[in-house]
Amino acid sequence: MARDPDIVVGLDIGTTKICAVVGEVRNGETSIVGIGCHPSVGLHKGVVVNIEATVDSIQKAVEEAEAMSGCEISNVYAGIAGGHIKGFNSHGVVPVKGKDITQMDVDRVIEAARAVSIPMDREMIHVLPQEYIVDGLGGIKNPIGMSGVRLEARIHIVTGAVASAHNIIKCANKAGLDVIDIVLEPVASSEAVLLPEEMDMGTALIDVGGGTTDLAVFANSHIKHTFVLALGGNNLTNDIAIGLRTPTADAEMLKKKYGSCASSKISREEIIEIPGVGGRSARKLQRQILGEILEPRVEEMFSLVQQEIVRARMQPYIAGGLVLTGGASLLDGMTEVAEKVFGTPARIGKPQGISGLVDAVNNPMYATGVGLVLYGARKQTRTQFRIRDKNVFERVITRMKRWFKDIV
Repeated sequence: MARDPDIVVGLDIGTTKICAVVGEVRNGETSIVGIGCHPSVGLHKGVVVNIEATVDSIQKAVEEAEAMSGCEISNVYAGIAGGHIKGFNSHGVVPVKGKDITQMDVDRVIEAARAVSIPMDREMIHVLPQEYIVDGLGGIKNPIGMSGVRLEARIHIVTGAVASAHNIIKCANKAGLDVIDIVLEPVASSEAVLLPEEMDMGTALIDVGGGTTDLAVFANSHIKHTFVLALGGNNLTNDIAIGLRTPTADAEMLKKKYGSCASSKISREEIIEIPGVGGRSARKLQRQILGEILEPRVEEMFSLVQQEIVRARMQPYIAGGLVLTGGASLLDGMTEVAEKVFGTPARIGKPQGISGLVDAVNNPMYATGVGLVLYGARKQTRTQFRIRDKNVFERVITRMKRWFKDIV
């Protein structure tokens, strides 16, 4: 069943969890039929640091998803993140060969825009069209059939470290899976949580995960900018562990149960119990102290994202506000702090546009997994590549040939 084109599987390989989501696509509708999650112990800030541990976590998550869905999973769309991810815009120009613009002209202008030099240790992950320009007239989404003599394209290119991308592929292969494509996690999350009017008006999607905070800016229904900050929910946990002198596991529990980054809303009379280290007795502290630890770190993370938006001159493109997603976005007070830092409305983004196990995935932590399924469902008609049983060099060359036909 896994090879049936109606079955699409998204594999979210995150820093804190690995999640496999199984979707069934029928008549253009996507139904979630299976979910499997397992703690991730082989990644650090979105990058694989322990192959065997990651493989084991993937296998357990996939087994759980198989049991729930009744499908044998062999092909997946895998998510990728990490501080090594870089995005930039490019521009290409070609003359139109005939009177009317054809698909061949569009392919040529995209290839011209792709023809940029990148270091040998980096690999293109996405080439995302933003707009087309015909004889100086911009804002065109689909130029096919239009008359003109000069066609231009603006695109957004996302690159990542070759080693990091291939380690994700290698882990999936070792777990018995073929990777159909690797997808930048905020691009995948946008498929699940952004409304069409938000993408058209202009919105910043901020995916706050365990190891990274990912930014994607959308406007005019196209992606404008991407950025990955190597800070996330784990940094909040570490701050609690150090500030309250408690084990990391207990700090994570305190964050989820009592954490808030809006300390002014917490009553000074509210008391919580802090587990001790090394068998020492537990202590009682005001819950507000926990909030005073979390609030500055969350403000710092959002301020760094805001600085990137200003640096990239993306402020005009976020008129629609912010959408926060990812597991760490569930922390109480997140939207309030985001609105204070960015000066624009914010909301929590949960997966939508699906049927089936809706209640089971109605959580920001599943946004990437569900988004990968929706991305795969939308891309199914395109040529897929299989990388199993190929070495790293062959995989790079195969992909580069497809993207740089005129260069390689």
